[in-house]
Amino acid sequence: MSESLHAFALFFSLLNPFLMSIYMLGIIRNSDAKVFNMALIQGSLISFIVFVIFAKTGEAFFNEVLHVRFESFQIFGGIIFLVIGYRYVFEGADTIGVTRGAPSHLAGTIAMPFMIGPGTVSAAVMTGIKLNLMQTMLVIFITLFLSCTLLMLMKYLHDNLQHKHSNYIDLYVDIVGRVAALLIGTIAIDMIVNGVSGIIES
Repeated sequence: MSESLHAFALFFSLLNPFLMSIYMLGIIRNSDAKVFNMALIQGSLISFIVFVIFAKTGEAFFNEVLHVRFESFQIFGGIIFLVIGYRYVFEGADTIGVTRGAPSHLAGTIAMPFMIGPGTVSAAVMTGIKLNLMQTMLVIFITLFLSCTLLMLMKYLHDNLQHKHSNYIDLYVDIVGRVAALLIGTIAIDMIVNGVSGIIES
């Protein structure tokens, strides 16, 4: 049970809806609620399938298919998240703009790079190693469901409180997002350390 809770905490911190809401702030402001919700669900389904595949194949995908060490992927993923977390803490939402996909492909934009990224893929692989397939699928599903639900709620609040309190909501989300970025940076350092340690031990 503790392994499942640890895996959930890791996934939820990486799929932080507060941080993702900043990443998708332009989409939240400019898209229709129905279009946004559908794209979010599609992006979550894409992410779920990808995470389950990586959790099932584990390190074998990197070692036997790509012929690279999983530790190298951890280090590179950690560096990417470290840069994003560092820049976000000091620059805010503007730093996320360069990582967005094309606005016309909302599901893909939502899925990449924050739902499906080096950090979450690494988390899927590590979760697949520690838990059986059904437990892994349950953890991933619950995490994506909660993140998706909270993002839909944020969209609803933003649309319905737009005229009176939208500035306060945006400010609150920005502050919480900056704090969450500290956690992302911490996880990034841990990924790098684990990758380096794995290479040294091998």
